[in-house]
Amino acid sequence: MKRIFLIPVMAVALIAGNTTFTSAKEKTTMVGGAAMYPSKNIVENAVNSKNHTTLVAAVKAADLVGTLSSPGPFTVFAPTNEAFNKLPAGTVDNLVKPENKKTLTSILTYHVVAGKMDSKMLMDKIKAGGGKTMLKTVQGEELTFMMKGSNLMIKDSKGGMAKVTIKDVYQKNGVIHVIDTVLMP
Repeated sequence: MKRIFLIPVMAVALIAGNTTFTSAKEKTTMVGGAAMYPSKNIVENAVNSKNHTTLVAAVKAADLVGTLSSPGPFTVFAPTNEAFNKLPAGTVDNLVKPENKKTLTSILTYHVVAGKMDSKMLMDKIKAGGGKTMLKTVQGEELTFMMKGSNLMIKDSKGGMAKVTIKDVYQKNGVIHVIDTVLMP
């Protein structure tokens, strides 16, 4: 009788030198052509999204990598590259200059709310608020949330509107909601 030995997947990963192990049972969301793993933090996932290269570069320029890699939890409203492209020409190049770090940090932290707020929680707050709710950002100012049809919308302090295009991308240290417009404090 032949014996068949099965080597556990984790052992194979360790033998192959792969020190990062992610369960095959983990529920991922695809963002920018990459799987976002709930077992990884916000930064570990964001660097793999081809749709968020501008955001990742801005986070690095603002020295926020350590903060967004910390335990959190955070809710991040992540603008896509296309969202950054809507800004006037030269804006992003100007913001990532060292002398503009304070302004860049203010804009980026305006996209972050302390705590883990998934879309259900946001919609419950909107309903309880009679059609809108306001949340204070890490930057200190508020964002206004509302529904427009079936779309979750965010209004910034300047009256600009962003639509959540991908919701509930769960992370080890919070949740990301992808948005189509950069919010401005």
